[in-house]
Amino acid sequence: MEKMNQTWEKMKIMAGIDVEEDEEAAAEEESFMDEFNRQCTLSTKQSMLVFFHPIKFGITFTFGNLLSLGSTAFLIGPKRQVTMMLDPVRIYATAIYLASIVVALFCALYVHSKLLTLLAIMLEFGALVWYSMSYIPFARTMISKVMVSCFDTEF
Repeated sequence: MEKMNQTWEKMKIMAGIDVEEDEEAAAEEESFMDEFNRQCTLSTKQSMLVFFHPIKFGITFTFGNLLSLGSTAFLIGPKRQVTMMLDPVRIYATAIYLASIVVALFCALYVHSKLLTLLAIMLEFGALVWYSMSYIPFARTMISKVMVSCFDTEF
């Protein structure tokens, strides 16, 4: 391994790359990435927010979805957003997605049931995926075929 490192350093010198500058740049990159990784870590409690506090997570997740819908309406215009949402291809996906948002908020804010809120979050996530796939041509058909082939019980 040492011979390989020496050969690599000789190749750098022959190519005109200063070995000391390269080592300093690598050390600087490592320290930046180390600092970045330290800043972007979640504690165990933070990462388990869904299971320990599903009501808080449900509220924030649902409001995040509402903000996402609002941001797309801002980008393409509210009239075009509503027209696209009510397109016959995705009218059912839109209805299920909006209903799941209402159910999640109802379970989190009114019922205060952790289990129902967790189930509503899962329903909302599934509806979000299905709604999002309605904007990609043939994506829902592909997902349906994959799910059928994965859960097919015939041998």
